[in-house]
Amino acid sequence: MKKDIKIDTIFQKEINKKFTFDDEVASVFDDMAIRSIPYYKDNIDLIVKILSKRNYKSICDMGCSTGNLLLSLARKFKNIHLVGIDNSPSMLQVARSKASAYGLNVTFIQADILDYEFDFDAIISNYTLQFVRPINRESLLSKIQQSLPKNGILILSEKLISQNKQLDKELIDIYHSFKQEHGYSNTEISKKREALENILVPYTQDENVDLLKKAGFKSVEVVFRFANFATFIAMKD
Repeated sequence: MKKDIKIDTIFQKEINKKFTFDDEVASVFDDMAIRSIPYYKDNIDLIVKILSKRNYKSICDMGCSTGNLLLSLARKFKNIHLVGIDNSPSMLQVARSKASAYGLNVTFIQADILDYEFDFDAIISNYTLQFVRPINRESLLSKIQQSLPKNGILILSEKLISQNKQLDKELIDIYHSFKQEHGYSNTEISKKREALENILVPYTQDENVDLLKKAGFKSVEVVFRFANFATFIAMKD
């Protein structure tokens, strides 16, 4: 529940390290996500609705963080094998605690997605690929595409940049206004952006589409976009 969420104040103090999903971030991640990602809950609802249209037996969320998407799926589907993969033990500890508290059946695995061998009907990457080094993205997506069954899909949500510098600035301004409206100060926004530099590396919408098609996905559609955030569906066949 909202009242149980710890408020994110991490960047109200001096930060002398790059952004990492450690204990401190995990403890406030749910608040951070709602206040930092436009339409965060609505996008989760959209993904759940899309997946409900397909008769899948297994779904994986790679980079599952604290498990919010998987918990929403677990509430909707009782007989689907749900697996969350993340390399952060801190995030997984929170995810497992929430699943246990709600009595929801989700398997959480600590692993590096670059090394993990996927075997699921559908895979979700919710603001995860942007943290993967660009040199590794195509090979990861190719591995995912090859692992999916004939009717399998990848749902990919990402922060974006724009090719047009003026539009990019305007969209960043809109995004910063969103964060300000949700209680972040200009100082917090600036500090977090500095901490994420070279850690979160966004692509343009076209670059993401091209990357997915190079990986072998036959059809790629944008199903949601707000400013510099978007969700894509990549279909194997």
